[in-house]
Amino acid sequence: MDIKYFDNAATTKVKKEVAEAMLPYLQEEYGNPSSLYSIGRRSKKAIEEARKQVASLINCMTNEIYFTGCGSESDNTAIKGIAYANKRKGRHIITSKIEHPAVLHTCQSLEKQGFEVTYLSVDKEGKINIRELQNSIKNDTILISIMFANNEIGTIEPIYEIAQIAKMHNIIFHTDCVQACGNIPIDVKKMGIDMLSMSGHKIYAPKGIGALYVRNGIEFEKFMDGGHQEKNKRGGTENVPGIVGLGKACELAKSNLSNHMKHLQDLRDFYISEIENKIPYVKLNGPRDTRLPGNANFSFRFVEGESLLLKLDAKGICASSGSACTSGSSEPSHVLKSIGLSNEMAQGALRTTFGEDNTKEDVEYLISSLQEIVSNLREMSQEYQNFKREL
Repeated sequence: MDIKYFDNAATTKVKKEVAEAMLPYLQEEYGNPSSLYSIGRRSKKAIEEARKQVASLINCMTNEIYFTGCGSESDNTAIKGIAYANKRKGRHIITSKIEHPAVLHTCQSLEKQGFEVTYLSVDKEGKINIRELQNSIKNDTILISIMFANNEIGTIEPIYEIAQIAKMHNIIFHTDCVQACGNIPIDVKKMGIDMLSMSGHKIYAPKGIGALYVRNGIEFEKFMDGGHQEKNKRGGTENVPGIVGLGKACELAKSNLSNHMKHLQDLRDFYISEIENKIPYVKLNGPRDTRLPGNANFSFRFVEGESLLLKLDAKGICASSGSACTSGSSEPSHVLKSIGLSNEMAQGALRTTFGEDNTKEDVEYLISSLQEIVSNLREMSQEYQNFKREL
């Protein structure tokens, strides 16, 4: 069966060019970067070249990039690193209710250690309220951590405004940029971002590699003890193939960003228009405009999300009901609940996230499959039958 993949927010496949760049560092160039002999030095040089490529994607200095194992590790390092380094100055952190679990659970862990966390609410489109942010700032606020774009509903937050407020109050601003990097333009200097998390496997690099941007001058406590790698901030022998792959993926993303964005936006807008025209009783979750180019999240009334996913899978279609990091949970999405959806609508949600390999024909197949499946599932729904009788 030909697989139609529409879950690029969960993970992307490794690009051919990325795999080819990595291959020598899995075989011939296997030296430890900390070694003094030639194959070790070549591995070290490859890491520094990748650091330049990553820095170029977000317009920062090369020495402001730290390699990690994933986006979640980057989030942990940023939030805990700032909290521990600044606990004498203050113990208050501000974040939002719709953050990725890597941020929410890290903040909850810090609360158990005596830190105070304010979780900002969001509007029906998933955007924070700037005034609420300003009113939440205290004398001992040390960190604001707000995601750049939401992984479930694609909402892009007002990052520049948040950064300006943080700067005005001398507060460090971190953003989880895992979903946005490589999909929309990011300029940490122009935007005023102090710290930024990213992940390789969301931008066609392999799993198991991430990066953290930290503006020069910001002190943070290291998260992982060990050797002196990554300027003594992240112990452990570097994942050279993964780092090389991330660097190559960032280089490719930067060179093709405009075309990539247009391709995803065209597929997304076509999909949204067709779903709303052809399937009744649906709701688009998140904003129409200020959302990631490849993200579309619909709630299908009178349909249970898990059944919908299984029926799609039988047709070779890969999609999701929400964050891959919360799959297996019976609870409705915390993001969808935060934007005001009922349990019924939240559990009937389908997230489709398009990638560069998707075509309009792929999306047409997805739409026709959804028409058939949703209709069949509704016919088996007693609630839907009752609803029809009341019309």
